[in-house]
Amino acid sequence: MNATSVLSIILFLATMISCNSTKKIKQSAQTAALVVDTRAQLGEGSFWDDRNNELYYIDIEGKKLFIYNPSVNKQMSYDMGQRIGTVVPTEKQNEAIVALQNGIYLFNTITQKQTLLCSPEHGLNNMRFNDGKCDPAGRFWVGSMHLDQTEGAASLYRIESTGAFEKMIPNVTISNGIVWSSDQTKMYYIDTPTGQVMAYDYDLETGNITNGQVAVKISEDLGYPDGMTIDSKGRLWIALWNGNGVGCWNPDNGKLIDFIQVPAHNVSSCTFGGDNLEKLYITTAKVDMTSAEKATFPHAGSLFVATPGVKGVKGNYFKGRK
Repeated sequence: MNATSVLSIILFLATMISCNSTKKIKQSAQTAALVVDTRAQLGEGSFWDDRNNELYYIDIEGKKLFIYNPSVNKQMSYDMGQRIGTVVPTEKQNEAIVALQNGIYLFNTITQKQTLLCSPEHGLNNMRFNDGKCDPAGRFWVGSMHLDQTEGAASLYRIESTGAFEKMIPNVTISNGIVWSSDQTKMYYIDTPTGQVMAYDYDLETGNITNGQVAVKISEDLGYPDGMTIDSKGRLWIALWNGNGVGCWNPDNGKLIDFIQVPAHNVSSCTFGGDNLEKLYITTAKVDMTSAEKATFPHAGSLFVATPGVKGVKGNYFKGRK
């Protein structure tokens, strides 16, 4: 037997061991519970406001912003007038930064006034903004996508408090989950069709990223990586579009270590919340489903929650204009 044959056998056995491990993890997984029967067309952008113990999330195609207060089980809904890709509260009370289809705005939740901050993709046709979050310095990072999901047509931008912006990653297809490590030295980022989580060296002072490398590769049988959050142990929790769940990966070795079943086919984002950041809130969508899937998952598009047994970390707020 030659060296090539031996290597092929080793790779085959490694794949079989990995598949069996994944099956065991999924078989023992808990199932998330329904929280709010929102039935959004395309739920996304979950963010926990630990100052007010409220959950922000959106319906992209429904053009809605939601703020859910679990202590009183009440949800506010705001009509944004156009597609909304993501939302992050600012350091000011009753204000959030929102990525609408034609630009980045500051939104006052009391007056409902929208104030344009910048338009990074002004003049580009058939584009919209998608997922985004703030880095540890309070800068807003947000990506885009073409409405036809044209390969390489989108970008990831970094936006300062002044509204100044810079294109950080070009040639993106569907910009999605983005988080930073607790030691503020790594940024993890997802361009969904790649099936990968990229890890970049991150400079807190400048906001620059370098040395991009694949940290996690997700097989198609698990779904496509969408929104993402990070826990207190540095592990990545990734919502799986077409995957019926949220997976947890160790970015140091790329291994799947936990899984949460979700009663929805398309799982879009997740974030830790609750009094001790021990609950994982999960958004879903009801688009891109067959008739059989709709019958199987009647609450698709709603908000779910699980308790995975690990704490999250506090989200970063947008610093905004002084």
